[in-house]
Amino acid sequence: MSDNGVLISAAKQARENAHAPFSNFRVGAALRATSGRIFGGCNVENATYGLTVCAERVAIFKAISEGERGFDAICVVTDTETLTPPCGACRQLIWEFCGDVPVIMANLKGKTEVIQMKDLFPKPFDSSNL
Repeated sequence: MSDNGVLISAAKQARENAHAPFSNFRVGAALRATSGRIFGGCNVENATYGLTVCAERVAIFKAISEGERGFDAICVVTDTETLTPPCGACRQLIWEFCGDVPVIMANLKGKTEVIQMKDLFPKPFDSSNL
């Protein structure tokens, strides 16, 4: 299985744990650390909506909380015809913690697309702005 295939599989598996009783929009993410470890994440909704956490952020927070600091790819999987990119908040965090990594978007029907973060988030706010 290709490196992208491994991440897509991990994101699909993480998606199975999504807690999305309000939107029914289940998302899985998989983040690969430069160490080779893969961290899965799923969206976790809350009745107040504002406290909902996206799958990408869950994966990043898991990795950071376990001591990882370098990352080389992230994958997002949804069950939609049109591939779903990370939301704006996730783009900010992906840039902050991962930099210009490839973002693999996939659906359950096997459609995939890879796009670099710099193309998804062309003018990021980061530590260089401080």
